[in-house]
Amino acid sequence: MIDTTPAISLSHYAELLRKGGVVAFPTETVYGLGADAWNADAIARIFALKGRPPDNPLIVHVGSVEMAETLAAGITEDARLLMEHFWPGPLTLIFPKRPEVLDIVTAGIATVAVRMPDHPIPLRLIGESGPLAAPSANTSGRPSPTRAEHVRHDFGDEVPVIEGGSCQYGLESTVLDLSQHPYTVLRPGHVTQSDLERVLKQPVRMAQHRSDDDTGVAPRSPGMKYTHYAPDARVRWMTPDELDDPPTGKSKTLYLLHTLREHQAVPTQDTDSAYAGDSGGTGDSGGLEADSRDSGSTGDARVPGGSGFSDGPGVSDDPGDSGFSDSTDDPGDSGDAKKRARQPLSVVHYREDYIEMARDLYDRFRMADLNGYEEIAIEPFPAWHEMTEALLNRIRKAIGD
Repeated sequence: MIDTTPAISLSHYAELLRKGGVVAFPTETVYGLGADAWNADAIARIFALKGRPPDNPLIVHVGSVEMAETLAAGITEDARLLMEHFWPGPLTLIFPKRPEVLDIVTAGIATVAVRMPDHPIPLRLIGESGPLAAPSANTSGRPSPTRAEHVRHDFGDEVPVIEGGSCQYGLESTVLDLSQHPYTVLRPGHVTQSDLERVLKQPVRMAQHRSDDDTGVAPRSPGMKYTHYAPDARVRWMTPDELDDPPTGKSKTLYLLHTLREHQAVPTQDTDSAYAGDSGGTGDSGGLEADSRDSGSTGDARVPGGSGFSDGPGVSDDPGDSGFSDSTDDPGDSGDAKKRARQPLSVVHYREDYIEMARDLYDRFRMADLNGYEEIAIEPFPAWHEMTEALLNRIRKAIGD
C-alpha cells in the first residue's frame, strides 16, 4: 500500500495502549479496535465495548515476522513463504499458539490468529506499543467500519479513533488455518484460494459455510459463528420478479445490483438523514456526505476520491456530482426539473466491479439505516466466481443464512 497518510503523531495513542487503553485505527481492510495483546484487562474491555461473545477469538496484529514468532509456536517454511508473498497485507494466518499467549485472545483454544496489516498507521502504532489484539471497531454483529465516522457512530466518545480515511478493501482479511493439513481458508477475503495455492503449490480447502455454528465448539477464526455484518435494515436477495421488473415509485428498499443489465433507477422518499447537516446539500433524503467514488446508478464508471459516509444511493460519473440523478439535459432548466435532479436514487449499479462493491458494501449497509430504508435487496450472483467469494460470505452472514 502506498503511504499517502499525513504524518500525524501517534505517541499519544501508543501511550494509551501501553497504559491499558483501547484505540480504534484504520487498516487496509476495515477499522480495528485495538488493545495490548499482552494485557488481559485491556482485551476484556474490547469484548465489553463490542458486546462480543467470549468464544469469538481475536486476531493479533504484528509489525514483523519476528513479532509473530513471539505468538506462534513453530512457524513453518510454508508460513514463511506466505508471509513473504502476502505480508504486510490482508491475510491472517492461524498457528499453534505459544503458551504465553492469553486465553482471552484465543477464546481458550490452542491456536492464535496473526496478521501484519498493510497500512502505515497500525504499523507505526504497533512499532511504538507492541502487538495489538484487534477485532473490527464496531458493536458486535453490525457492519464492520470502513470509515472513522462508522466507528464514532457505534461508540461515540468512548473510543478514541485515529482518522485514516476510507479503507482500501472494505472487507475483512482472508483467514488461513495453517495448524493442520490440508490448509483451510476459514474466512474468504481479498487474498483468494487460487492466490494461496499458486504460492504454496498445493491444494487449499475452503471451510464449509457456517461450519462451526451451533456445535458448542469455539470457532478458530472470527466470522465463522453468529450473525455478522448486519444492518438494522433486513438484507435479502432480490426476487425473480424484481429482477425482471424492478419496482418504480417511492421505495423503502435499497437495491444493490452488480451485472451490466439495465434497471430503472427508483426515487427514494424525501426524508432527512442523521447526517444531512454535514452534506451541504438540500436536505433531501440521502443527505450524507457526497462520495464520488461510488458506482453510479446512471453513470458508466466509478470515480475515485471522496470521504465520509456515502451519500444517497446513485452517483453519476461526474466528479462534481452530488450523488443525485440527472433528470434534464438542458443546462438552463430550473424549477421542478432542478428539484428532480436533486432527487436521490435507491438503485445502485456496480456493473461487474466486484472490488468496488466489496469496498462499498458495509458503507451502503450503514447508509441504508441512516436513511430509513427497511430492506436492502441484493442481486443474486448467478454462478460462483472466486471474485465474489468474500462478498457472498459477508452477504450470507448479514442475511443470517
